[in-house]
Amino acid sequence: MDHGRELVETEQSVFRAALIDAGLLVDAGVDGLYQRSGAFERVVRGIEAHASRAAAGEGGAQYYFPPLLPRADFEHTGYLRSFPNLLGAIEVFKGGDAEHAELLKAVDGGEDWTARLTPSDITLSSAACHALYPHVPLRIPGSGLRYEVQGYCFRHEPSLDPARMQSFRMHEFVYIGEASAALEHRDRWLQRGLTALSDLGLDVTSEEANDPFFGRAGRMLAANQRATALKFEITCPVSSQDQRTAIASANYHEAHFGEEFGLTTETGGTAHSACFGFGLERIALALFSRHGVASESWPESVRAALWP
Repeated sequence: MDHGRELVETEQSVFRAALIDAGLLVDAGVDGLYQRSGAFERVVRGIEAHASRAAAGEGGAQYYFPPLLPRADFEHTGYLRSFPNLLGAIEVFKGGDAEHAELLKAVDGGEDWTARLTPSDITLSSAACHALYPHVPLRIPGSGLRYEVQGYCFRHEPSLDPARMQSFRMHEFVYIGEASAALEHRDRWLQRGLTALSDLGLDVTSEEANDPFFGRAGRMLAANQRATALKFEITCPVSSQDQRTAIASANYHEAHFGEEFGLTTETGGTAHSACFGFGLERIALALFSRHGVASESWPESVRAALWP
C-alpha cells in the first residue's frame, strides 16, 4: 500500500471514530451501514430546507420516495446494465409450513437460509429520481416539467469511509423536456449548488466526472460521459483533507430516460432530462468535518443558513 493511500485511510478512520464517539453515527455492524442520531438528522433536515430555498420557487412538484422500486421500473432505468455490482434486489419467503421448517433448520444449523428465499418484484432504489419517470405524463408540455424529489438510495459498496454509506438520501431537482432546456437546467443548478454549499462554509469546487460504469463496456461509457461533459460533481474534503469527495452532482441524461419510459415532447421528439442532486448525508458529514461535531458551536452564518 502506498503512503498516500495509507494517510487517506487513517484520516477516514479517525473521522469515523470521532463521529461514533460523538454519538452522531452508530455502527450497525456492517461496513457502510449506520444508525443516525437526532443531532445528525437535525442537520440533514436543515440541509433539505436549505436546498429547497435554493430553488427560489422553481423546484416544481415535490415528491418523497421510499427506498423500494418495482423491479419492472428498475429494469427500465438501465442501472442493471451499467452498475450490476452496486444494485440490491429483495428476496422474500413464499413457502408453506414444510418450507418454513426447512428454513428454521438452516438457521439453527448455521447454514445459508437465504437460499430458501425467492426473488420478489421489488428492488432497492439506486437513485432518487428513478421512481419519478414511470409516473410523469407521457407527453411533456412545451415548457417542460420540473420536480423536487427525495429518496433513499442503495449502493452495494461496503466501506469504512463514513462518506461512502450503503444507504443514503439524495435531494434532487429534475427537469424533463427539450434538450436545450435540460442542459440549461443542469448548468444553472450546478451554479446554484455551488452557491448554496459555499453559504454553508464548505470548500467546494465543481469537477467534470463520470459514473462508475461496470466492466469493459462501462469504461467506454465513462470515457464518453467525460468527453461529452454530461456529468459534473461538486466536491470538498469530507473524510480526508487530502482526497476530495463528491457531495452533489449535476447530470444531463440526454434522451436516456425519455427513451426508456416513452416520454415525448410537444414537438414529437423524445424528451431529454437532467437532474441536480444534493447528497444529504455527505453534506452533513462535510459540515461536521469542517465545523466540528457539535453543531451548536458552528459559525452563526452556517446555523442561520440551516435553521433560519
